[in-house]
Amino acid sequence: MSLKEKVQEALKEVRPMLQADGGDVELISATEDGKVTLRLTGACGSCPMSQMTLKMGVERILKKKVPEVKEVLSA
Repeated sequence: MSLKEKVQEALKEVRPMLQADGGDVELISATEDGKVTLRLTGACGSCPMSQMTLKMGVERILKKKVPEVKEVLSA
């Protein structure tokens, strides 16, 4: 399974939390060196707390589920 596929699987766990607040997350890219680029959409895309959600929430969960993930970036 590729890194991108592993991240897609892990995002299935994150999505319900974001969707509960009217948002979602879109995977833009996942590189072999462990950098994952995501775009928060919907209400999450325009929320002033979106960077904190991305780093403290999504990144933390992805790193736990997919140890190859080194960093999560915002698109």
